[in-house]
Amino acid sequence: MKLIFLGPPGAGKGTQAKRIEQVHNLVQLSTGDMLRAAIASGSDVGKQAKEVMDGGNLVSDDIVVGIVAERLKDDDLENGFILDGFPRTVGQAKSLDKMLSDRSEALDAVVSIDVDDELLVERITGRYTCAKCGKGYHDMFERPETEGVCDRCGSTAFSRRADDNAETVRERLKAYHAETAPLLPYYAEKGILKTIDGMTEIEQVTGQIDEVLNGIN
Repeated sequence: MKLIFLGPPGAGKGTQAKRIEQVHNLVQLSTGDMLRAAIASGSDVGKQAKEVMDGGNLVSDDIVVGIVAERLKDDDLENGFILDGFPRTVGQAKSLDKMLSDRSEALDAVVSIDVDDELLVERITGRYTCAKCGKGYHDMFERPETEGVCDRCGSTAFSRRADDNAETVRERLKAYHAETAPLLPYYAEKGILKTIDGMTEIEQVTGQIDEVLNGIN
């Protein structure tokens, strides 16, 4: 089964991909992980990516597509994969289509996790983590059992990402709507877009995705 998970920042794509990969014996492929692995491997495309990043620049579409193409050749993807963070643009989507077509393969479904922008701002700006063990918390949705004390390790030190503020989140959402949201009609025309209500609890979102995937099998 070959899947793409789409959704704006904070929609829960990574969380859901991790849950689904275990149940359906798939492999989650995040752009960041693939990029780091390619650089660590010393492959030609990894070296190109490292050179660009060392120069403080953004990795081009060609390099990202090359890294994905390299990863899709690996034997551990025999049962399928979940692409998380790729494609980001229609151009990348067309490159992926060709990549799969050359292998006589095709996507089974594109799962779009739909969440209201204002809820996303609330979700992301409320996140914080234990500075010692990294356990995640949220101002509204997941507070420590004892206020100010980590449930896992007992530390009293917490931290927040500098870019988890309302202004930055709104800019990231604006970029998503401009660059990535056009993928929705692109995949809808192909008849493989499945829209999930991401405003519900995590378990309910997983249940909706399971229903979609069980319909494919």
